[in-house]
Amino acid sequence: MLYLIILALVSAILGIGSIFVPKLKLVFRLILLIGAVFLSYSLWESIAKPIRFETEKEKRYDKVIKRLKYIRTSQIAFKSVNGIYCANFDSLVNFIKTDSFPAVKAIGNVPDSLTEKKALEMGLIKRDTIMIGVMDSIFKNINFSIDSLAYVPFSQSIKFKLDTSEVITGSKLKVKVFEAKVSNFDILSGLDRQAIVNLNDGLKYAGLRVGSLEEANNNAGNWE
Repeated sequence: MLYLIILALVSAILGIGSIFVPKLKLVFRLILLIGAVFLSYSLWESIAKPIRFETEKEKRYDKVIKRLKYIRTSQIAFKSVNGIYCANFDSLVNFIKTDSFPAVKAIGNVPDSLTEKKALEMGLIKRDTIMIGVMDSIFKNINFSIDSLAYVPFSQSIKFKLDTSEVITGSKLKVKVFEAKVSNFDILSGLDRQAIVNLNDGLKYAGLRVGSLEEANNNAGNWE
């Protein structure tokens, strides 16, 4: 399509140029040539622009999802120690830096011919609950400062929204829940606004979110 339009413009340049006197011929050729270049660029940009947006969106989503997974993991560890989820990032980061959580460790050696369960039944190994540092276990190999856990990657100091609550399930059980989320406008800040509006259309939540304050969803992310 692009090739045909450009070919038509070039033909027009040659055709119109033959009608006018030499000086006007050059002017018209230049005007039409500039028009052809502009049209070609506009058509190319209409194709390339959404591709660039999608590429950048995927790059940012990947980083944000990884950060939300770390928030989820740290919240699960916090609850295992305190019985509740943490409602603010200051306390959550402090917990990660200074606290420990219980973990079950197998003591002894499991023969190659046995499963750990069978070795436990035979008394060859035993299990013990030990306390391990949160920072030295869950966050040992992270590639960002733990102090920036609350901040949305690629943003200008925008924080995830973090909150906790308690919901009643269908079986009338009270369940403690948490939610961490960020809108697409914050994730994709600086990109084409209309493309973000189009992306948000029809979404239950226009952004990325882990957990829920409305239901017990086993701390699932809305990308899962």
